Amino acid sequence: MSNPGLLYVTMEPRRHDEEFLNQFHEWYQNEHGPTRLRLPHIFPNGFRYRATDSLKPEFLAIYDVTEMRHLETPVYTQLRGNRTKREGETIGQVDVDRRFFDLLGEQAKEGFTKIEDLSDREAEGQVLIAVEVEVKGGEQGEKEITKWYQEEHIPMLSKIPGWLRSRVCRTPSLIEGGDKVRIVTLHEYEKVNGLGGEEHKASMDTKWRTEVFDKWITAKHRRTYELFYVFGPGPRELETLSKLPESKGFKWEDGKIETVPGKDTAAVNAYVYAKDGLTIRYRLEGNVSPKAPTVAFSNSLLTDYHMWDELVAILKAARPDLRILRYDTRGRHEIPLPPVPATLDMLADDLQTLLKGLRIEKLHALVGVSMGGATTLKFALKYPELVDRIVACDFNVASSDANTAAWKDRIVVAEKNIRDLAGVTVERWFHPHTMTEKPEIAKWMTDMVAGNNVEGFKYSCQALWGYNMREEMKGCKVNTLFVVGDGDGKGALVKAMEGFKANLGEMGAELKIVPNAGHLPMSEAASDFWEAINEFL
Repeated sequence: MSNPGLLYVTMEPRRHDEEFLNQFHEWYQNEHGPTRLRLPHIFPNGFRYRATDSLKPEFLAIYDVTEMRHLETPVYTQLRGNRTKREGETIGQVDVDRRFFDLLGEQAKEGFTKIEDLSDREAEGQVLIAVEVEVKGGEQGEKEITKWYQEEHIPMLSKIPGWLRSRVCRTPSLIEGGDKVRIVTLHEYEKVNGLGGEEHKASMDTKWRTEVFDKWITAKHRRTYELFYVFGPGPRELETLSKLPESKGFKWEDGKIETVPGKDTAAVNAYVYAKDGLTIRYRLEGNVSPKAPTVAFSNSLLTDYHMWDELVAILKAARPDLRILRYDTRGRHEIPLPPVPATLDMLADDLQTLLKGLRIEKLHALVGVSMGGATTLKFALKYPELVDRIVACDFNVASSDANTAAWKDRIVVAEKNIRDLAGVTVERWFHPHTMTEKPEIAKWMTDMVAGNNVEGFKYSCQALWGYNMREEMKGCKVNTLFVVGDGDGKGALVKAMEGFKANLGEMGAELKIVPNAGHLPMSEAASDFWEAINEFL
């Protein structure tokens, strides 16, 4: 096991026109940074800073490194070596200084919270002071400087109002070798702080400090920065993407990541990893501000996030203030290895992981249908602090032995020919009105169901076996609306939801019924479904 450290990268674009700066930031925040954060065993976090001292380079990125030896492994070296064409074109127009620091020690205020564990609202604007001193006197000089930092200077800095943490590093990193040693200290402060005040002045004027600088230091360089972006493993940068022309769209060769530029079309299709390593694919669009309230959608079994297409089009027109998040439920594309049956707890955890990966502090609303409806209620029960309100549609709060038997029968059909399952499923889901008056929607949904991974269906449908939220739902604290299509189960699900709506929380939940719709009213009758939920949202 090797020592921990930091990857410290300063950048100065050679072009400062608006289009290139937007391209630079969008690339860095949607491609470069998240790619590293999807390697949490190497990079547990990553941050971007902007200089406040009018010096160059203007931009700084810092990544903690769990063990510096990882930076010599193919996982990292190939990441740098196998650049995408876009990355090559962009980085070719930026002066980059990449450095590796060995972490020698740190001190932090009592109750210190790491930046990655803060919300963006809490983190943005934090101040970073980076001080680099050149060492003379070899190992003895390094030892004396480090001792002064740790025993006098940092304890005195800790008395400055707003001080958060100080770290002492060594460069060049031991993995690089080299003879010229520098000690780099990184000091973090709250946005409002006492820098320049009496406590700060006192820390800069001591006998020990004077002795250290006279005897062991040949030069000092000081930079000041403020934090403006915290990376997560999920690309989420819409603001600069919306300012780019269509020609600046980007798509990875495997198709799992795509950025769509444009003022009215900006969207990110990407993925994060679930706790068990399974890929969770998502689409983020709508209002481009990172501060916009976010509405998320949870799918029915066997569908993908396109099942919400028509409703999302309505939502974007009616509520331009909202950011919209859709994602594919586990099993749509693949299963974990070894295969593990899904549970509602697991599905709720997947959504929590996605929100954390996108650094979404709290959802304005979560809307789910069928298995997604059960997932929505389970999420509200398990993570009430992460959602303001929920809309749970066309689902039941408990399953029966008959339901489990039916799912097992459907697995047999899917393993023979999933298109056969798709046909009977859509006919069972959709209202007769949809089947006769909107055949194009029925065909669209049949094709969507037929595109599901068969093994994924086999294991994901088990989330609907043997669950029961009847007692748990009585403790629900999240504002809830229930919605159901009037023809779902030929009216049986309307009766079921009417039967349990009063048992939710202390006040129960309102139930709204969508006419001429079956199991997926948002896909069959998007306008009517919107009418049912718009006031609640």
